[in-house]
Amino acid sequence: MLVDSKNNQVHQSEYLNFDDAKEFWNKRFEKEEFIFGKEPNEYLALQAKTHLKPNQKVLCIADGEGRNGVWLAKQGMQVVGFDVSDIALKKAKQFAKENQVEIVYSLSDTDGFNWQENTYDAVIGIFIQFAEPQMRARIFQQAYKALKPGGIFILQGYTPKQLEYKTGGPSLIEHLYTEEMIRGLAKDFQILDLRSYEKELNEGARHAGMSALLGLVAKK
Repeated sequence: MLVDSKNNQVHQSEYLNFDDAKEFWNKRFEKEEFIFGKEPNEYLALQAKTHLKPNQKVLCIADGEGRNGVWLAKQGMQVVGFDVSDIALKKAKQFAKENQVEIVYSLSDTDGFNWQENTYDAVIGIFIQFAEPQMRARIFQQAYKALKPGGIFILQGYTPKQLEYKTGGPSLIEHLYTEEMIRGLAKDFQILDLRSYEKELNEGARHAGMSALLGLVAKK
């Protein structure tokens, strides 16, 4: 996996083991700045108003520096999160402390995390497009398993048109989302919202500018 410093895009030619992934993401997160900003993802914040409630237990996949997990905790939710980068998690824990919320964070990748069955009211996956197709399928299966009946899965990612904008995300088309692909992956869910759209993003230096996006809300 390599980063094109010119356009901030991720190049991932093969699946990395935990140590390699940790090293890669630590290099990205070691800056003092929050590379994806401190505000929550717009699509998540919009959908949370409709589908999530205070006191619900929520899992944030690859929560990075904590912008989404901290925002959810500030809405009164019980947040659990994980990430492969210990540097990101250190920043996330400090961010949570500054915002006077508690989040249970663990150092893990998606395959190593303990996806406890029927545990969460919601699972959140925001720009988790480090996942190649096989891992992506496992994430959908694991999210379904971990959700309580009636639980909500919220996903945000880039579509193939993002390769034209080059304002963030992966540079390999197989890491990008189409509605047809997501419908297939979410076949066990009830899809409540699935949309492809273009919008100007301002979510830190890594997600800035006109972007080609996909949003999913699905119910177990």
